[in-house]
Amino acid sequence: MPSTRRQLIAGLAPLAIAGCNRGVRDYARLDLASFKPQQNLLRPAAAGPTALRGHLGRRILQCVENRVLAQDVNRLVSPFRRRDEKSCWQTEFWGKWALSAASAWKCTRDNRLAEALARSSNALIATQSEDGYIGNYAPNRRLEAWDIWGRKYTLLGLLACHEVCGEKSALSAARRLADHLLTEIGPGRADIVRTGNYRGMASSSILGPLITLYRATSDERYIQLAGHIVRRWSSEDGPQLIEKALAGVPVAQRFPRPEKWFSWENGQKAYEMMSCYEGLLDLYRITGARQYLDATVKAFENIRDTEILPAGSGSSIECWHGGARQPHLPAPDMMETCVSTTWMSLCASLLQLTADPRYADEIERTAYNALLGALAPDARSFAKYSSLDGVRGPGEPQCGMGTHCCTANGPRGLLMLPEIAALQDPAGITINLFIASQQTLPLPTGGTVGLTIDTDYPISGAVRITLHPDSPRRFPLRLRTPSWTGSSGYRTYDRLWRPGDHIAVVFPMNIRPIPSGPFTAYARGPVLLARDTRGPAANAWITAQTPAGDLIDYSSAGNTWDDRSRYRVWL
Repeated sequence: MPSTRRQLIAGLAPLAIAGCNRGVRDYARLDLASFKPQQNLLRPAAAGPTALRGHLGRRILQCVENRVLAQDVNRLVSPFRRRDEKSCWQTEFWGKWALSAASAWKCTRDNRLAEALARSSNALIATQSEDGYIGNYAPNRRLEAWDIWGRKYTLLGLLACHEVCGEKSALSAARRLADHLLTEIGPGRADIVRTGNYRGMASSSILGPLITLYRATSDERYIQLAGHIVRRWSSEDGPQLIEKALAGVPVAQRFPRPEKWFSWENGQKAYEMMSCYEGLLDLYRITGARQYLDATVKAFENIRDTEILPAGSGSSIECWHGGARQPHLPAPDMMETCVSTTWMSLCASLLQLTADPRYADEIERTAYNALLGALAPDARSFAKYSSLDGVRGPGEPQCGMGTHCCTANGPRGLLMLPEIAALQDPAGITINLFIASQQTLPLPTGGTVGLTIDTDYPISGAVRITLHPDSPRRFPLRLRTPSWTGSSGYRTYDRLWRPGDHIAVVFPMNIRPIPSGPFTAYARGPVLLARDTRGPAANAWITAQTPAGDLIDYSSAGNTWDDRSRYRVWL
């Protein structure tokens, strides 16, 4: 986050303390007998490693090697050994790394990742105090600023370690950490929407891991706390995420502009808001309460229509601001990479829940443009912000950690892609993304199928898919048709498949103008194009002839990260 965040964060303390001291009278409980659990229609189900190829595959593997495996994990654990923090967010970094490492292991099955996860989780658990707390805030500053936000990422990291490594100690530590939170937050205790930042959205995004913990343990206390958090959203002080979404209130206009930008009053913080909606989807899966899904879909539609720029991301100074209304207008600190990753994650959750291809369309656009564009040439870091013109840059280190939140978060977005590219559906296999790869998937009716995707997509639109079922099997293979082709949906190939059978499709990679005000941008397939000052000398992945001349892909534009490669999208 920018330095102003650190300068202004101290002003949050009186607000948090007042809320904590006031307490809350909210004793309603969820009725577990009324739950109508909802299953994902699409499920990740790879039976082994995914062999990645092509430009995107190489960049993902480069990020695993140079960012995830190269991380000094002891540095990420060290803040937990100190209990003197008042305002910063050091404790988010370990959890973000652990999530990336877990996803990287699922994709590659590289034992180095599992070993690093086990070592780091043991080192982290060693910092847990007798009351269950894991964090770095001073005892008299607990629940302030980013304390609960950091605990959220710690919970997520521990649960990821338990899933990948089978570490029982990680699950036990996660339970003790959540149990400690139960002594601080809830009916008659501190009001979660008055803790932390941004009308409690940072703190109450702990909703998601609480539900994951409930699934792992069946401990009713965690789902009851989750229900309490969502009820508090509807309070006068809360972010009102459900009511305002259902009423169609734009995400950038839900609260008055705050006097202090990085403050409790700011209700437009993009990353934290989407994190809360992800947790709300998790609660919908447990309870079946339709308004939770409807509110999240409405929020998605509003963000897509009013905030997401042609590069697939949005935000200015980390908040929603209606930028898609006139996308050619510049704004300060555009398209935070944390926003790009969380937008992809929210879309991935909706995709798996609903099997609606429009969510895959958004993931693809963000991945090939905003996210790849933010990845450093050596894949060791991510840009904090990305504009549609200018010069790319790394962003400043935060909290004395030698890195920043977006470099910690970016790998999660990249590693999401191979996980959702091909998913198991109730009858067969659904292909959402066209990544050159090879993997084996279990079939819902039994048996397995090897899946090989040969393509240089999106350099060209040619995609060849070869199947190798373990024996001749009949099942539907659904193949997404991207919306930029002019028609959106899934093509279904339902037949008896024998080893070596294949299908081949070619998507037309036409140049499309994107007008805004007096300017025009251009896209080719899912890829946004840009002009780079290097011209033909640019080290580009994709080049294209347009009415504005020869342009290159947005992700390659500016890839020297200095004035040698200034770029612009709007021409």
